[in-house]
Amino acid sequence: MIKENVASILAAYSLSTSEDFTYSIFGAGLIHGTYLIESEGSKFILQEFNKGVFQFPERITHNQRQVKSQGNDGLLPFSLPLPIPNSDGKLITEWKGKLFRLFEFVSGQTIQEISSLDQAYLAANAYGVFAEWGKDVDTAQLKECIPDFHRLDLRFAKLYQVAAGKVSITKDDQALVDFYLGQTDLIASYQKFRKTLPERLTHNDTKINNLIFSNDFQKVEALVDLDTLMSGYLMYDFGDLVRTVSCSVPETSQKWDEIKFEIPVFEHLLKGYWEGVKTLATKEEAASLLIAGEVMTCIMGLRFLTDHLQGNIYYKVEYSEQNFHRAKNQMLLLKSLQAAQPELQKILKLVTHF
Repeated sequence: MIKENVASILAAYSLSTSEDFTYSIFGAGLIHGTYLIESEGSKFILQEFNKGVFQFPERITHNQRQVKSQGNDGLLPFSLPLPIPNSDGKLITEWKGKLFRLFEFVSGQTIQEISSLDQAYLAANAYGVFAEWGKDVDTAQLKECIPDFHRLDLRFAKLYQVAAGKVSITKDDQALVDFYLGQTDLIASYQKFRKTLPERLTHNDTKINNLIFSNDFQKVEALVDLDTLMSGYLMYDFGDLVRTVSCSVPETSQKWDEIKFEIPVFEHLLKGYWEGVKTLATKEEAASLLIAGEVMTCIMGLRFLTDHLQGNIYYKVEYSEQNFHRAKNQMLLLKSLQAAQPELQKILKLVTHF
């Protein structure tokens, strides 16, 4: 994007930045195009909104306004950077058919994976504190940004439908299909919890790279990527932390023998998250944290495998078998998680006292 175009977009905001600034591509995000704007000591993030991934931008802005108006973010120990309203009071600016948003820049460090157990604790605690803070937000007023995003039972049904419609299927594909469609006990547990768990304000994408740490990694400075703010369950947010932080390798790894669930990481994640939600969580919510990692790992495995069988129509792939490999990676993590259940039950009881 040329500077004149950036200037035209910034002109929609009541900022002197639109007249004298420098800009550069920022970060390595896969969803939105992002630029760092610098002007006279001030820094902002300009982000091009990806309409292909988020098809209901009005729902996202609705939820962000609800969260901003109903919750006092001044009570949070970190910032919650939401889009800056433009001169018309809108959170999204349209320019030549494209959508853009402007954010205040938050200084700090982001990481893709932890290098210490303390980082796992801090990350989980931040998401837990956010969940407790969100208790004053009326979740009935929130809209689904991505319909049925974390519905494990529906993801299961979709794989069943797609696999049944295949005229032919390879032996390797069938083995993965059989594994995931064999997760009936987990589906039943999930459906049981859905009948008892209260709906909460959830982030729904609780990867560690959606946090900005202080430069010395002693605290969390900001919780970012707030496009998936929705009504959900605590087990969604905690489960995605377990899935992405407590695995020994990334979800793209093909080092099958190295894929395992790290119990010490889980313990620190649970301690951090529980410290944040302990005054909020019910007994049923505490119990749901035991299978939270399984639920979110199974969901991602189902999604990867379904996309593989459909010809890679959703996730970006670098080669044709990548979604198959991602699904296999998640299968091995899920097996490791399930094998650790007796130990996790002991940890859950010690931490939550339930």
